[in-house]
Amino acid sequence: MLRRNNVALLILFLLTSLFTPGSQAQGRPPNPPSSPPVASSLSPAPQSAVRSPGSAGSSAASAGQAVAPNAAQEPDTDSGTFVFRKKVEEVVLHATVVDEKQRIVTSLGKDDFNVYEDGHPQTITSFRHEDIPVAMGIVVDNSGSMREKRQKVNAAALNLVRSSNPNDEVFIVNFNDEYYLDQDFTSNITKLKEGLEKIEARGGTALYDAVVASAEHLKKEAKLDKKVIFVVTDGDDNESAETLEQAVRHLQGDGGPTVYSIGILEKEEHPKHAKRALQIMSERTGGLAFFPKTLDEVDAISREVAHDIRSQYTIGYKPTTPKNQGGYRQVRVDARSRNYGKLTVRTKSGYYAGAEPASGAQ
Repeated sequence: MLRRNNVALLILFLLTSLFTPGSQAQGRPPNPPSSPPVASSLSPAPQSAVRSPGSAGSSAASAGQAVAPNAAQEPDTDSGTFVFRKKVEEVVLHATVVDEKQRIVTSLGKDDFNVYEDGHPQTITSFRHEDIPVAMGIVVDNSGSMREKRQKVNAAALNLVRSSNPNDEVFIVNFNDEYYLDQDFTSNITKLKEGLEKIEARGGTALYDAVVASAEHLKKEAKLDKKVIFVVTDGDDNESAETLEQAVRHLQGDGGPTVYSIGILEKEEHPKHAKRALQIMSERTGGLAFFPKTLDEVDAISREVAHDIRSQYTIGYKPTTPKNQGGYRQVRVDARSRNYGKLTVRTKSGYYAGAEPASGAQ
């Protein structure tokens, strides 16, 4: 009987040792804690009267986490949302074609286009002409001089969304001497309206900083491959840490956004410099810059922008010089058709292959 009791006690001791918390140190180690989320260049503003500015410093690097590149796969329509994701080595161009009277041409085929990179002809590997949903940042000047203009500008921005593809994903950034993410990606008009109405018209104009941060937000957070920035301002940049040249380089990264801009510059003391900046950012990314004579023209312009975006061709090619060799690549696209006279193709003028510069880089 004593021996049986000793055996029972030994078995009980072994079972207790195996299942006590400290025993894990000798078995399989516990699961590691989950990794912290990657922070965006644009931090959502808190829902309070005082909004914290977005900061390029709240980037993935500061979070100690690398940003994974966008997945490379074919279009996915299973979820009801068209997602066009380019193949890793493919360069994707979004191109608008107009005739001699500046009317948009939408009836061309793949064989009507020729693509050149650094002057060398490229083989088109993918081609489509469809109304592809876009990821769009609406970036609006919130400086003191915009106070009386915001009502009509906000209405035009909302009409841009209403005239666009219903599957677009849109975010709102308001900026003065700082920039604020007042509504993250959504297709909900009510939420976008609320984001636009967070007006604190004061301070200066940090246009370049706001555009760079918005481009980074599109790069890191957008689920849709086609990207657009729609920016409205009434003045010259006088607050940014970024320069115009640095901003353009960010915008011209591989897969960067197309910029459409509206400059309400009728009362601007230095309109030439402000106009040039908007023209450069728009033209080099394949977009358009508008300079209305009156505020009443802004709404019609926003609808024109929506039409332009929805009428584009998507052209892909695998560059003869691999992307991993880096460097800036000039791009030109020509179009010819026996059904038309002279055709003009508007797309980005070039792109930086490989790694993009960090914010504030020279």
